[in-house]
Amino acid sequence: MCDKDIYNNKEMIILNKQQVTKAIEKVLNSSKIGVLSTAHHNKPNSTKTNINSLKVEEIENNPDAHILLGFNETTNNSFVEIDATIEVVKDQKVIDWLWETQDKTFFNSKEDPELCVLKVIPRSIKLMNDDELDTPATIEL
Repeated sequence: MCDKDIYNNKEMIILNKQQVTKAIEKVLNSSKIGVLSTAHHNKPNSTKTNINSLKVEEIENNPDAHILLGFNETTNNSFVEIDATIEVVKDQKVIDWLWETQDKTFFNSKEDPELCVLKVIPRSIKLMNDDELDTPATIEL
């Protein structure tokens, strides 16, 4: 990725890639809860997910998704919008690895048969509402 991949949506101003990347990483590292929207009957849909949920069926039918992270969990109310494709992962090794650091609110055990992992493959990440950078700023991946 080169500096031309980072731009300001308002004026197409080239920004410092390292600054934008660092600000995005700060949001990603501080955010524990986000909103994942998929499409159900061509309308955005955000719901809790388990292996038997409608969300998994939606992802299998249309893997395009939009994710919001940040705002309340950041010191300056910055947030990111991620345009991505999603894959449903059922591999127990991946689940075991993630279980150690993830929120266990909805599942009692990593062996829960309804537990699955949603793998996010970003196409672009847009930084919004950052006090120190001229935002929005988008990284195309």
